[in-house]
Formats: sequence, structure tokens, C-alpha cells
Amino acid sequence: MKILIVGYFTESSKLNIIRHFPEEWNIIIVPPGEEMLHHMKDCQVIIPEHVRIDYNLLSIAKELKLVQTGAGYDNVDIDACTQLGIWAANAAGVNAQAVAEHVMALILSYYKNIPFLDAFMKNKIDQNQLNYTGSELKGKTVGIIGFGAIGKKVAKFCEVFDMNVLVYARNPVKQYDGFAQIINFDDLISKSDIVTVHASLNPQSQKLIDKEVFKKMKNTALFINTSRGGIVNEKDLIDALKNKDISGACLDVFEKEPLPIDSELRNLSNVILTPHTAGLPDGLKFHKKRYDFFVNNIKRVENGEEPESKLNQLL
Repeated sequence: MKILIVGYFTESSKLNIIRHFPEEWNIIIVPPGEEMLHHMKDCQVIIPEHVRIDYNLLSIAKELKLVQTGAGYDNVDIDACTQLGIWAANAAGVNAQAVAEHVMALILSYYKNIPFLDAFMKNKIDQNQLNYTGSELKGKTVGIIGFGAIGKKVAKFCEVFDMNVLVYARNPVKQYDGFAQIINFDDLISKSDIVTVHASLNPQSQKLIDKEVFKKMKNTALFINTSRGGIVNEKDLIDALKNKDISGACLDVFEKEPLPIDSELRNLSNVILTPHTAGLPDGLKFHKKRYDFFVNNIKRVENGEEPESKLNQLL
């Protein structure tokens, strides 16, 4: 079984990943490019990052049986997979705990001024010069856009902190018995102290959060995105932050990744940034739960079974 993993990985993360697969499998990890195209020809499974999996690319892969992604699959042409008789599957819900924990860490870091206070202490500044403002979470209203596994987990965490929870979801919410209030998009945007995005990237959500949305938010609002950078118009976000249309932002995802070195986001004091690591709690580019899921799903397809969390149906 030849498994092709496409993306940008350090040597240490490559070793962590390879160790997690059965020894008899041939694991190839390469960045997008010519080497990737060479291995596409005879791989049975591809796990793609930072590359668009379209019909032209899939047509090269004559032995491909499965396109396996993490939670997001906006980079995969599902119809093309179906047309060519290739399974497509994601790992829905596998990283829900990790991402929800990351969201709470960002919220707490922002309102408790953790990055600022850490830098203050390490720079050995006279404590008499310390000046900052912060806030408790109790009583704050968090607005959750998208209510899948991650959104629901965030809602439960916020309940523990005695926060009010508002939810907007394009599709009807199923199997939910929590205390969150489901409302329309505009009301959520205008009433929330914190707006956190947990929607998938698709044509309907592309640049959903733009300057008009930021103008409707409270000027004290905190905006959080750990979902997909393409859901937000990044220029509009930067303008809103600079103009104080919103109070701040915590971002794990960006329109272009890795985030360009010269991005203005790196220079804004009211922003906390992490490098798309919310779903990788076990180290750089690695999440044990995710790779456990990958291995089990690949074995299912190898045995002629349907993959779990399938995104298409083959005849």
C-alpha cells in the first residue's frame, strides 16, 4: 500500500507521521510539485494539504482508491472523485476537542492579557509601570458561526465559564440538547462580545466575514477564526482592527498559508496569532487521533469496505 502525503513538513514531523503507519506500507511525504506528480501515478491513497485535488490531477492517479483529508475538504473536487471511482473521506469531528480547547486558550489569552503579561515579566520591566485592561468571561456572549462537532464543543466549554451562547448554522441543528440559543446571522453578529467561526469553507461561506459584517459587530468585540482563512476577507479584517471597528482578533488560519512574513497582522498589538496548529495538539503537523483515523480508514478501503466519514458514494 503506497500512501502519498502532500504538504509542507519538517523532518521531525515526517518521522512522527511515518512511525504511525504500519511498517509494511510505503509512506511518501512530499510538497506540491513535480515529485508529487511522479508519485501520484501509482499511489493508492493521497492525504493532501496545500494542494488542489481536481480532475486533472486525479486522472493521473490510475491506482488511487482514496482521497483522505482532515476535517476540511475544500481543496478536493468530490464530484471528480466520484466520476473516477475514487473514495473521498474526511476526518469529521476527530479534532473537535483539540480545536475547541485552542479556542478557549485564545479567548483566555486575550482577555487575561497572557502574551502581554508574559512579555512584561520576561523584559524585566518595573512592575510599577504595568498598565493593562482585561475582563472576566462570566456574562459575556459568544456567537458561534457553524455548529458541527467543534462548535458544539466550544458551546459546552463556554457554558462552564457562565457565558451566554448564540449560534448561527446554515443547516438545521441536529442532536443538540444544550443551552445555546440558535438565532439569525445578523443578530448573532450584533449581539456577541466574541464571534468565533467554525463553518466549513464553501461557495456560500467564501469571504462571508467582510467589512459590512465587521461594522455590525460591537466595537468591543473579539473575532476568532480557527476554521478556514478563506471565510474572512483578510484585508477587511485588518482595516477593522486598525480602525478599532472591533477590539481584537485571535487567528489560527489565514487567506494564504503560511502567513506571509510581511503580513500586517504580525504587527498589530490587538491580535493573537497561531500557525494553523489548533487541530495539532500532539506536536508540529501531528495529531495522533487524526492519524489513527487515517490508518483505520485506509485499512477499510484496502479490505473493500466503505470509508468512515465518506464524502461521496461509489456505485
